Amino acid sequence: MKKNIFILSFTISICVSIHAQSPYIHKVFEYCPAPGQFVNELPEYEAGDTHEDMIRKVEEAIVGDEKGLVTLGAYGGYIVFGFDHLVENRSGKYDFKIWGNAYYFNPNDPTKGSSEPGIVMVSYDANGNGIPDDPWYELAGSEYCKPQTIKNYEITYYKPDPDKIPTPHPTLPFLIDTSYVKWTDNQGNVGYVAQNSFHDTIPYYPQWINDETIVYKGTKLANNGVDISGVGSNYVQYTYPWGYADNHPNNSIRSNFDIDWAVDEDGNKVHLPGIHFVKVYTGVNQYCGWLGETSTEIMGAEDFHIQGIDIDVLGVQTDVLPNARAYYVQGKLHLENLDDCYCTLFNINGQIMNNFQNISSNNAYEMNLTSGIYFLKVQKQNIVKIFKFVVY
Repeated sequence: MKKNIFILSFTISICVSIHAQSPYIHKVFEYCPAPGQFVNELPEYEAGDTHEDMIRKVEEAIVGDEKGLVTLGAYGGYIVFGFDHLVENRSGKYDFKIWGNAYYFNPNDPTKGSSEPGIVMVSYDANGNGIPDDPWYELAGSEYCKPQTIKNYEITYYKPDPDKIPTPHPTLPFLIDTSYVKWTDNQGNVGYVAQNSFHDTIPYYPQWINDETIVYKGTKLANNGVDISGVGSNYVQYTYPWGYADNHPNNSIRSNFDIDWAVDEDGNKVHLPGIHFVKVYTGVNQYCGWLGETSTEIMGAEDFHIQGIDIDVLGVQTDVLPNARAYYVQGKLHLENLDDCYCTLFNINGQIMNNFQNISSNNAYEMNLTSGIYFLKVQKQNIVKIFKFVVY
């Protein structure tokens, strides 16, 4: 009798194991947000909570198909999660999606809206121990090779004195403490995560971290926020073409990821049979007026292949405009290597200055541009690139 019971129990446990595989996040291993206005709120910190308590709350928000919201805070803040199986790497196919809360201002214009890009790293459980202690590889998105992208960036945040005297902005009443959380970086810069009046009751520094400083390292993307009001009251956050979390809306193919984008720490392409673990961290260090610091948010992730979802990778990872240039010299706007493109020139306020069609190899257009910042949106083969230049 005991033998029969044991056999029945063993059979049931095998069946449960087989059917337990989920296409969604199975476990959260680390949650280390940088300071930010939604830290200690998404998820909520309660007095006495430990790191383990916060991980449990993060799991309650995003494990499975919950689609809760978890903030990573300012630059460098990160999360590490894993699947309960190997997410297969299939050549030419998107392998998984990460859900965020990005959106477009205009559904017909995928270049601008609310985009808070997070850099994505992946790891294969080579030693089979079920924990993320194997090498990590960055998924090289559209900005990886850009000269504005800084590799090996490092930032240190300093825990604010709870008794510090606020330093409000002299003309922007929503900035109630412009020196709230200090930071320094390895590029010689000093700055602050400012406190705003919309989130003025909950501390921005992670309250379960007792250390006086927090250090983050990684790749830093160029800032994507532009103040179109000129006074800090209306920001546009331009999307990057592909390869970042919380960069395009969840219903966009550009919020999907291909494991074949993986590169090692020296930028060399690597081939992985699949991945078990994912790390996402906020990829920009910027403050956007009343919007506050740019902070990647995560709502979950899913494996396509285990669900039988088959999506071809767009041709966007091969830059069709590798030698394109746009610049303004002596009263002329020069457009080079933009054959068969449609271009739109905007000023800092988002006003359209001119449209250019049927561009040949190299063109120079007479234009009387005043001093300021300008943006040229270039479209070709459903790919959009944004050029920024300054007229002095």
